[in-house]
Amino acid sequence: ALVPAAALLTAAAPLIACSSEATSEPTGEPSRPAVTPPVTTPPGDPPPAGTAPSPPPSGPALTTVRVHYAGKPGALSLRGAKAPLSWDVSAPLALAPGERAVYTWSSATITDDLELKPMLGETWSRGPNYRVKPGKTIDIYPHFVETQGSYSKRYPAFVSQKLPSTRGVWVYLPPTYLENTEARFGVVYMQDGQNLFDAATAFGGNEWKVDETLDAAAEDGSIREVVVVGIENTGGRIDELTPTVDATYGGGKANQYLSMIIDELKPKIDAELRTIPTREQTAVMGSSLGGLFSAYVGVHRSDVFGLVGAMSPSTWWDNTFILGDVATMAGKPVRPLRVYVDSGDAGNSNDGVANTTLLAGKYRSAGYTDGKDFKHVVQAGGQHNEIYWAQRLPAALAFVVGPRDAL
Repeated sequence: ALVPAAALLTAAAPLIACSSEATSEPTGEPSRPAVTPPVTTPPGDPPPAGTAPSPPPSGPALTTVRVHYAGKPGALSLRGAKAPLSWDVSAPLALAPGERAVYTWSSATITDDLELKPMLGETWSRGPNYRVKPGKTIDIYPHFVETQGSYSKRYPAFVSQKLPSTRGVWVYLPPTYLENTEARFGVVYMQDGQNLFDAATAFGGNEWKVDETLDAAAEDGSIREVVVVGIENTGGRIDELTPTVDATYGGGKANQYLSMIIDELKPKIDAELRTIPTREQTAVMGSSLGGLFSAYVGVHRSDVFGLVGAMSPSTWWDNTFILGDVATMAGKPVRPLRVYVDSGDAGNSNDGVANTTLLAGKYRSAGYTDGKDFKHVVQAGGQHNEIYWAQRLPAALAFVVGPRDAL
């Protein structure tokens, strides 16, 4: 059973960031090199034994592009913005020795940043151009055909022993996952999974539009492609998502719910799907009580979840317990790499904007810096429901997981 959200409002509202050339040879007889007279060494002491001569000046370092692709048939090549590449003529890619699906191109003449794009036959890779710096090697995992990811209730009845319960678990796979089997992806674990993808199952008929958001971002590169795991809530939602017991509402089983994710669900996801299981590529995200839970996880299990998104978190829970909890992160050697916090400022209780602003202050006091590893947003007119969380989701994910070329 779902816990009712606040009354829905459909008007969109703005977001307010709170923080903070070469000359040609003349025709005719070729020029001859000038004769340089020999240089005689003046008398004096010989150089010390073992002194090595100065090395000759070196040219530009080798710039290499490695394209990892196993998908549709066709010849792979590169095009780019400047010589030795061109937007009009393809440069072939060579299969790397000992590899089955890694194709390389290198040049020792690159002296500036180079924009480029792989091609499969005459089909450009999707998304924005890639960029390589001179003397560097980049690894690219492109896709050429797929324009949409896919989502499904992958586990209709996921059974947990850590938190005795049975629930559905949804999974979204991005376009590149579906086409290029060489690619692996970070994972975002999101709460209230039935509200994320499908209006038919979402509370009030209003979904978060997670798939639409990520499909669009795969085209413009604004958000790195990720796998999303949507964990459905149950009739025990209040208990499952709260870390302490509230005098009025009870609760306090968040540690068991967290253990279910870390010890039972995440190993299954990492075993069955092409994921990158590191904390740098693993996010936790949710809204309301799910936002409270996400903030709590960031404090206590950032060894697993290095990225945190807390949308409209229920900061009021247990006399604003989460404010003091976040304050304990100051000086901790392991803590979330990036944290996103937001709220609206309208509707029932103004979406808790006052307490959420206090929460943002706790993150700053713990050493987080706006625009670097922390972002706090207040949506003018935003209320506490799925309509507004869907509106804020693109910017939230863009900060939490970063753009395509952020790695």
